[in-house]
Amino acid sequence: MTFQRARSEEQREIRRQAILDAAMAMLDEMPVAEVGLNELSRRVGLAKSNVLRYFESREAVLLELLDGALQTWLAEVSEELAAGVDPRLPARERGDQVAAVLGRSLARHTVLCDLANAQAGVLEHNVSVDVVVRHKRSVIATLGATVELIRRHVPELGDGARTVCMTTLILAGALSTYCRPSASTLAAYEVDPSLAELQLDLRSNLESAVATLITGTLVRSGA
Repeated sequence: MTFQRARSEEQREIRRQAILDAAMAMLDEMPVAEVGLNELSRRVGLAKSNVLRYFESREAVLLELLDGALQTWLAEVSEELAAGVDPRLPARERGDQVAAVLGRSLARHTVLCDLANAQAGVLEHNVSVDVVVRHKRSVIATLGATVELIRRHVPELGDGARTVCMTTLILAGALSTYCRPSASTLAAYEVDPSLAELQLDLRSNLESAVATLITGTLVRSGA
C-alpha cells in the first residue's frame, strides 16, 4: 500500500487510523515488545519518518491503542455484568459473580492485557508530556465509568470499587504474561510434569484473585 501526502484533516485522520489498524493487527500476531516502527511502516506503506508525522513514537501508537481497547472492553463487560450478576443475591455472592465475569471477559481480551502490562514500564516512556496527559485523562474517564459499573452491581464496595477496578486491570496485565510461558518453559513442563503446578490459567486465576480482592474490600468496608 502506498500513500500520497495527506492534505486535509480527513485524510490525516484516515492515515492515523490506518497506522492504528496496522499496529493492532501486529498485536494479534506478536507481543507488545516485538511491535516495531520498521514493520509497522512497511505494513502501512509509509516511510518511518512519515509514520512519525502522525505519532511521535511507537509507544504513542500503543498508548492510543490501549485507550481504545479499554473503551471497547468496557462496552462489552457492561452487558456481560448485566446478564451475569443476580441483584437478589447477597453482596459476597454478587462479588463472586462480578469476579467471574471480569475474569472471563479480560481473558478474552489478550491484547488489552498485554498493553496494560506494558503501560507503566514501557508505553509511558519515550513519549511527550502532552501524550501522557491525553492518555491519563482517557484512562481516568474509562476507569471512572468502570468504577460506577462495578458499584452498580456491588454498591456495598463503596469507595473500594475504585481499588478493585484498578487492581483488577493490573492483575490482568501481570497474569497474562505468566499465562503465556515460553517454548522452553513448556518443554520443561513436559520433561518434569511436577513443574506444571506453576502453569497458570488466566481466566481462573484472575477470577480467583478478583473474588478475593472483592471479598476483602467488602470485609474492610464492613459490608
